[in-house]
Amino acid sequence: MSVVIVGAGQAAAQLVQSLRQGGYKDAIRMIGDEPYAPYQRPPLSKKFLTERPPAETLYFRPEKFWTDQGVTVNYGTPVAKIDRANRRVDFRDGSADYGMLFLATGTRARDLPVPGATLEGVFSLRKIDDVRRLRGPLDAAKRVVIVGGGYIGLEVAAVARGEGREVAVLEAEDRVMKRVTSPVISNFMQDFHRNRGVDVRLGARLAAIEGDDKVAQVKLADGTALPADLVLLAVGARPNDDLAAAAGLPCQDGVVVDEHGRTADPAIYAAGDCTRFPSRRYGRALRLECVQNAIDQAKAVASEMLGKPQHYDPVPWFWSDQYELKLQMAGLSDGYDDAQTVGDVAAARFSVEYRKGGRLIAVDAVNDGRAYMSGRKRIAEETA
Repeated sequence: MSVVIVGAGQAAAQLVQSLRQGGYKDAIRMIGDEPYAPYQRPPLSKKFLTERPPAETLYFRPEKFWTDQGVTVNYGTPVAKIDRANRRVDFRDGSADYGMLFLATGTRARDLPVPGATLEGVFSLRKIDDVRRLRGPLDAAKRVVIVGGGYIGLEVAAVARGEGREVAVLEAEDRVMKRVTSPVISNFMQDFHRNRGVDVRLGARLAAIEGDDKVAQVKLADGTALPADLVLLAVGARPNDDLAAAAGLPCQDGVVVDEHGRTADPAIYAAGDCTRFPSRRYGRALRLECVQNAIDQAKAVASEMLGKPQHYDPVPWFWSDQYELKLQMAGLSDGYDDAQTVGDVAAARFSVEYRKGGRLIAVDAVNDGRAYMSGRKRIAEETA
């Protein structure tokens, strides 16, 4: 039974490898909308942006690997439609029949509907080509404004400031990274960036991006104007679930799947950033944007396809590199009722442990790999 994969990122790459390692011999086709073999995305806002290497340095495997695995690849080929009745996907140059369909469509940058968002000099960052478009103008920019104080916004701020540029980070909330961490980590990261010369503005709501043909300044809701040669919009991502929704599959800010990665259609599976799945560990449905989820959920789908189902309910993990800081996070801290700081905050080597009802549900560690690894293990045990 042939497998067609829509998407060519981390989850797609893992599914191919897990299927072949599990003895799957039938045809596999992988269709990606970017003109690249499967590649790593986390370095885009860090090392790849800084060092400007060839795209191939991000590839999980050499391009030849996929054809050696007997995979038919279509890169630079957006899929237009899923025909569930005939088990077929339609794309620009034709169509492909499937016995099983795997959706690994990922996410895209969330739009910010403000005047001037389409001016020259305004960027987002989710793909290799986004970095290539950004890098030249960033070289020429003296004043950079970053809208959003999440992972990508702060990572790019660290890169740009490290290159000697004037950087302002505009965060609409009352602290950076509010959606994913506690005030202890937020305050530490804010202070660290400010000490490096970044103008971090909290409660700063963007009203407009202004300029004639090219960005010249940003205007805040309180009337403040900040000069800018370049603006990066880093206000989060939204799942690419449009294709699934158009095919009549249930979607709720992501393609709805069960603990095995199955959609409402028994022939269609999904994994990675584009999915929402049930977690007994955390007592709710989750949509995770992280490497761990793409890898492990794709493994679970492969096991299901191979007739060896495994229940998927992970302890998620994340990381962020900013300056010489490595922030490693395990579990999900939202809903905690107790937080304990362990280590030396002033020395930038510490962790924060989060508990709910006495159980450890998450750990955030700054430059403390031992605390992070120990935390992951304890979270798995205490939330099982």
